[in-house]
Amino acid sequence: MAEETKRAPREGSLDAPFRHPIAWQEESYYDLSLIEHEMERVFDICHGCRRCFNLCESFPKLFDMVDESPTGELDSVPKAAYQDVADACTLCDMCFLTKCPYVPPHEFDLDFPHLILRHRAAKRRADGIDNPVREALGETDRNGRLARPVAGIANWASDVKNKPVRQVIEALTGIDADVELPKFHTTTASDRLAMTTPGDAAGPAYNQRKAALYATCFVDYNAPDTAVAAAEVLAKQGIASTLVYPECCGMPQLEAGDIAEVAGRAARVAAHFEHWIDTGHDVIALTASCGLMMKFEWPLILPDNPQVKKLAAATKDISEYMVELSKTFGLAAGLNPIEGGVTVHHACHARAQNMGQKSAEMLKLIPDTKVDVVERCSGHGGTFGVLKETKPMAFKVGKPAAKQVAAKDNETLCSDCPLACKHLGQMLIAETGPDKGPAKQPLQAHPIEILARAYGLS
Repeated sequence: MAEETKRAPREGSLDAPFRHPIAWQEESYYDLSLIEHEMERVFDICHGCRRCFNLCESFPKLFDMVDESPTGELDSVPKAAYQDVADACTLCDMCFLTKCPYVPPHEFDLDFPHLILRHRAAKRRADGIDNPVREALGETDRNGRLARPVAGIANWASDVKNKPVRQVIEALTGIDADVELPKFHTTTASDRLAMTTPGDAAGPAYNQRKAALYATCFVDYNAPDTAVAAAEVLAKQGIASTLVYPECCGMPQLEAGDIAEVAGRAARVAAHFEHWIDTGHDVIALTASCGLMMKFEWPLILPDNPQVKKLAAATKDISEYMVELSKTFGLAAGLNPIEGGVTVHHACHARAQNMGQKSAEMLKLIPDTKVDVVERCSGHGGTFGVLKETKPMAFKVGKPAAKQVAAKDNETLCSDCPLACKHLGQMLIAETGPDKGPAKQPLQAHPIEILARAYGLS
């Protein structure tokens, strides 16, 4: 049993919140009657508190169904209605991290996201796959490998301007025809960084650090420029880096409740990285969701796996790492201002790592550059922003963030989550347009790409 579960719950504690290991290997974990009983307990507490009303659609759905019930209390809400609340959760963890006063060590012991995860896992076991398209979209490595040889054709077919093809795709799959989809590349990040990138001998951290960059599925197949920018910026600091990508972290499978699959990936990736860690490499995650999985979710799924623990302790987000380097060694000279200002969207999965606004902190190291922060959910939520069924929900949740981005009126937009950045870019069109002023699309990039641009790197 993990140490966290031994702590005595107590109200009014000043101890830091903690999460229990996920008991996915116990048969009782999948007992729907026990789960619905726990959902009733948790939902009743949430209904009486309502601090989380503005985070996502789960809580408004819950509060509305209670308010509109015969008694105005949860006891008159049918258990079948709980599914609507569960379906609206994106597992962003913001309720646990930023709003809920009843998380452990409080005696109420609430963890709303992990309760929803348990519900999804149990429903998956009982009923099988509920959405084959979502399941297919989650096979990111397979999709990337298939699209890579025909990237040009795949990108042409998926372009939002290709209305006839996109409408056919929407009819067959339910993927909204107006949603901009990630592009694929014939030359992946693994191809472009097949060799170790040596550190510059003039860099302040030369021979002090070396890094293993976890490419992530998105960066490898869809955004290789991010990996190249990270390697070049680290080289500028004197740090040699090697791109390492054994497989996807399993975030899409976690969102679908396939915890056993996530556990398998966690064990394999952690085993793969053990050599790199043992040879003195820092492990750097290039997207926020993957960093969250490696640092926090995997250790809760496999709490007794020493390789997973070792990887969690060695992993840092790329912006977090750059801020650490700046404080320890100072950054290499040569940073130039970014004209027109930068808006940093502080993504939920970066916030859930509880490390602070590291991307904004990193970009504020660029001289004479306006850096603004938007700390609201983009609403994308994995496939929520892609599927026609859930896109309205994704846009509703993300609208306040899009309004804030529009109000900042900066020429560059970045996010720790590349999908959130793309999603916000699309929503900006709705927040500008003919009746609200000219449509302005800022340059979209990963924060590390902006730092590379400030250095004048490729």
